[in-house]
Formats: sequence, C-alpha cells, structure tokens
Amino acid sequence: MKAPDPRRNLILVFLALVVGACAEADPDTTSVGAAAPGDGSHAALVDFFGEWRSFERPAFDGEVPDYTTPSMERRASDLPEWMAQLGAFDIDDWSTAEQVDWHILRAEMNGLSFDHAVRRPWARDPAYYVTIYTARSDVPAHEGSEHHGSLDLWTFERPFSDGDRAFITDRIAAIPTLLDQARGNLASSNARDLWMAGLRSFRGQSTDLRVFANEVGGEDEPLDEAIAEAIVASDAFHDWLEAEAESKTGPSGVGKDNYTWYMRNVHLVPYSWEEQVTLMRRELARSHSSLRLEEHRNRGLPELQRIQTPAEFDQRLNAEVDEYLRFLNEEEIHSVFDWMDPALRAVNGEFTPADPGQIRNFFNEVNYRDPLVMRTHMHHWIELARPPVEGSSTLRRTPLLYNIWDARSEGLATGVEEMMMHAGLFDGRPRSRELVWIMLAQRAARALSGLYLHGNEFEMEEAVEYAMTWTPRGWLPDGALVRGEQHLYLRQPGYGTSYLSGKIQIEELLAERALQLEDDFTLSAFFDDFFVPGIIPTVLVRWEMTGERDPILDGPLGYPQ
Repeated sequence: MKAPDPRRNLILVFLALVVGACAEADPDTTSVGAAAPGDGSHAALVDFFGEWRSFERPAFDGEVPDYTTPSMERRASDLPEWMAQLGAFDIDDWSTAEQVDWHILRAEMNGLSFDHAVRRPWARDPAYYVTIYTARSDVPAHEGSEHHGSLDLWTFERPFSDGDRAFITDRIAAIPTLLDQARGNLASSNARDLWMAGLRSFRGQSTDLRVFANEVGGEDEPLDEAIAEAIVASDAFHDWLEAEAESKTGPSGVGKDNYTWYMRNVHLVPYSWEEQVTLMRRELARSHSSLRLEEHRNRGLPELQRIQTPAEFDQRLNAEVDEYLRFLNEEEIHSVFDWMDPALRAVNGEFTPADPGQIRNFFNEVNYRDPLVMRTHMHHWIELARPPVEGSSTLRRTPLLYNIWDARSEGLATGVEEMMMHAGLFDGRPRSRELVWIMLAQRAARALSGLYLHGNEFEMEEAVEYAMTWTPRGWLPDGALVRGEQHLYLRQPGYGTSYLSGKIQIEELLAERALQLEDDFTLSAFFDDFFVPGIIPTVLVRWEMTGERDPILDGPLGYPQ
C-alpha cells in the first residue's frame, strides 16, 4: 500500500475551516464530513467532473447568463460543499494517472474559488461581456476569460442549418439584455486598465457584428434584426464605458502574493511572482546577447529579404511545411503522422501586401523572412489535431477552465522554436537563427510587462512602452497590438509568462528525463511520451513520465478566506 498522501490532511483542515465558517452563516450548509460522490472510485470522479462543470456554469435566463450579485453569492456559498466532496475521495491507492485527474479537478475548483475571491471578472472586466468570437484560437480554448453565453461563429458550417441559425439568432439576440445586466455588475469596478481596454473590446465586437451582418444580410429577418439590435447595444455599451472611464482610477493587477497563489494552485506552475521576474529577466538578457552574437557571426552574410508576392508566399509556406515535417521525421524528433500535414498547411494564411519599409505585425516580420521559423510555433495546430489517447478520461479530453493549459500549450509551441534550432533545423540558414532569438526577446519583454502590471508596478502604457522598447529591431511599434496582448495578460494572470515559464518547465523535464534514463534516453521517445497525458500542466505530465510528484500538489483546496 502506498504511503498516505500528505496533501489530504492539509485539504481536510482547510475544508473544515471553510465549511465550518459557511455553516455559521448558513445552518443548511453540509458539513465537511460529506461522502465522496458515488462509490468514491475514479469512475465516480469522472462523473463528478461532469456535475462540477454543470455547477461552474451560472444560471441562465434564456440565453443570458446571470452574473448578478445574488447569483454569484449563491455560487460562492455552494462551492465549499463541492470542494468537500472532492476532498472526500480517497485517492492514495489510485494509479498516478487517476490521481492526476483528481488534481486537474482540484485546480479547476481553485480557479473558481480565486475568481470569487480576487479576480471577479464579471464585476471588474468589461471585456468579459464580449459575446462574438469569429476565429479559432491556436490553443485548446479561448485565451482569457469569457462569459458562459459566448458565440464562436467559426464553429458553424456555411450555409447554416435551421438549428444552427436559430441558435446563433438567440445568442446574438441576448446581447442587449446581457449588456444591460453588465452595467449593474460592473458599477463598483475601479480597475482602470481593464476598464479602458474594454473600450477596444467593444469596438471590436461592433465591427465583428457589422461584418457578420454583411455576410448574412437578407437571408433571415429575425437574424438580421438580432444583429442590428446587438450592434446598437454594443455601441451604447462602449459609450457608457467611455463616459464612466474618468472615474476609474484603481489598479487592475491581482497583486504579487495573489499571482503566486494562482500560479501554484490553479495553473500548477511552480514559480512565484518574484521567481518569474528573475526567469523572464534572464531570458530577456540571454535572447538579446545571443542575438548580438548571431548577428556578429553572420555579419558578412546578406540580410533575409521579405516575401514580396502572393505566389512566393504560397510557394514558401507550403515548402516549409514539407521541410518541417521532414525534419521532425528524419531527425527522429517525434513520431510524424499523416494528419499533421493538413493541420499545418491549413494555417499557412494568405499574403498581405505592405508598403516598402513598413513594419508589419511582429510575427509577420518573422514569417515573411523565413516561414520555417514560424512553422515551429505552429506546432500548436499539430497539438489541436492530435487524436485523444485511447482510454483517456473525460478530464483529459475537455479543455481545462481558466486557461490552466496555458504554460503547457504555449510553452511547447515556444519551446520547440529554440529546441529545433539547437537540433539543427536552421543549420543551413544562419540568419534565420537570429529570428528565433528576436522572438524569444519579444516574449520575455511582454512577459515582464505583464508581471509588472499584475504586481501593480506598471500601468498599461508603461507596460506597452517596456515591451516595445525591449523588442529588437523596432519590430514592435504597434501600440494597439501590444495593448491587446497586455490586456489578455491582465485579464488572465500567468498568460504573459506562460510562453517562457512553460518552455522552462519542459526544458527541465527533458533534462530530468535524460538523467533518469541515461543511455536509454532518446528525443523521440521523450516527446512521444510527453504528448500522451494531454494538454495539462507540465508538473502533472512530469509526474506521469518520471514518477516524481511536485510539492506544489500538496497545496490547499480553495483560496484562503
């Protein structure tokens, strides 16, 4: 029999305090002695996960989610009982993979607990009430918070079926009522940077609705009317935000201690706010110094020229998909399957012209010089196309809430850029190595900006200026782009650092696995094993791969009251 899990005592003590406190206020609250759901097995945990996801979703009035104060207070008061039931599972004799599932659910419950105690997006973040999303993200779910009645237009096939058209109409028709509710929910918010960024979000929603109106206009009168009313409501909400903006003077970050708690107990990232500052500063210095050394070595070579025509763009992008997959296969980086080719090729994009000398979007500055460099980051789409592992639980097949997957997903896509360079992908393209270091520097600069925002050491414009200044070659001159990135990082603690904190965790795991296996270690086996657990925090992947359990998994269940 395995030794008792030390985190259970911590959990039960915490739950006794939390639930006991709730019981004093509400005599109907169930005590901490609640039994584990069902028969307490892993199968019961999987069933409980489905029930938990239903609870996490707020009450709806038609297609309008209820984020009013009474509704949120009810949900917060019910949460300790859900945590008590989770804590009642006796998992000491479960397999490692089954225990990992338990910790996935613990992380999600901690996310909701933190939201009610600290983040409160429904009461602080105007962008939370954006409904329309027109394009798929390259990660498992939306980047940042979204309300539970959002609408992913990209998921519906054209022409719409009758059922899809009715659903879309109902969701869009709910926008005016939702935004009326949002005015009351946000009335006490004093988070200035979040408030000001909400203006841009609702200008974006109005634009997206107008584009959609042009796409479907005249096909269906109820849908046309719903879109028209949603545009009016979105414009009015924007104007209300603008009118109230002057009174918003407070900070928007969660603070350093809260950031650390969130990283360790929700995202399961084992670095504090202070440690991440140190790591990001090191990555920023390393990338800049490495870039200068690369430039010196390559000083006699011609500079990379940008792609100039649509035909050249299509030819280069398709050729680099071929080259990347060939490299992965022939160099035995990891297993290559037929479904990977169309997954990568589908996101090649289209040529966009630019005036000579004009700075493009940052990543296009890279992509138009050597598309192979960006094919490494497009590993995202290989991940999204990967079939689920046979027999994996629902918890592994369902994208985790609160962007808990961010360091694992963004960390891999960023990590393979440098890893593939060291593995030889750009040996015949020395100036392309410079692009890898430029991208790393940009990630480190914006990560530090996001950390300083959450630490309330920067305001938004200081964060924007810092990221632009520390991005090499002046390739990040677009303040609007940087504000959009920093808005995401402010809304979702940890996202800005996830690209590099995740990369570092994967590098640590690779090193640890190599030491563990010694002569039996191969890169291809490492990556193939790494993919098996799914897109879950790397500390959980590490536990399954190496048998080493990270101490942060001994953390509490629920945010301290």
